Amino acid sequence: MLLWTRRSKVLLWLVFGVVFAVVVAAPLVMIVLASFAGHWTGVLPGGPTLAHYAGALSGETFASLSVSVQTGVIAGAAAVLLGTGAALAAETAPKRLRQLADTLFHLPIAVPSVVLGLALLVAFSRPPLAFNGTRWIVLLGHLLILLPFAYSTVSAALARVDPLLAQAAASLGASPVRVLLRVRVPVLLPAMTASASLALAMSMGELGATMMLYPPDWRTLPASIFALTDRGQVFLASAATVVLLGVTLVGVVLLGLVRGRAAHR
Repeated sequence: MLLWTRRSKVLLWLVFGVVFAVVVAAPLVMIVLASFAGHWTGVLPGGPTLAHYAGALSGETFASLSVSVQTGVIAGAAAVLLGTGAALAAETAPKRLRQLADTLFHLPIAVPSVVLGLALLVAFSRPPLAFNGTRWIVLLGHLLILLPFAYSTVSAALARVDPLLAQAAASLGASPVRVLLRVRVPVLLPAMTASASLALAMSMGELGATMMLYPPDWRTLPASIFALTDRGQVFLASAATVVLLGVTLVGVVLLGLVRGRAAHR
């Protein structure tokens, strides 16, 4: 939609500001306020305290944060590597095979994450692939959720890359492996880091499949936050949520810096 008048532009920004404040900003502000609250009996919380953050950064909650970080890094890295490899392989495949690959890689998006978690429980509950009750089934669940986005991001970047770059390197005597490592991967690095940022953010906040899969010794922070709210410990859950948001933001910012350097190269 084209906005030609100043009044229409101001109105659009006003509507956007109201929607953003109500849908995004207000819930985040409430969570931050609750994380410092000693009690909340009025419009605003009272008795500000850091005790909830002390609890969020110790004991089982901190262990869950460590599990979330490890899961996000491992599953995200695996998704980026597998998604990039699949995108490169599909690029040169016949059209029908490429369409089949696109369908298969996007299939996890078509089903709810809870359904995906249940499918993994059923598929890997018996030998020889009895992953049920281990951390590996959680990592596999996160990988399947993240893989379609990594594949799509790299595939979209490949569609914009000039194929003459690789052809020129090959014509100068570079081996296929050298062309891949010195030409194709560096060109795709910004897209790979972008997909890594998205994968990390999604993994850190994933709950649906995780609730179906996690064993007692590999519980992610979103699952712990859900358990805290279920027990009525809303203030501690709010502090853990703020910590989760902060750690995720730091990871995304660091990957963004890497993406900026890769794009500059």
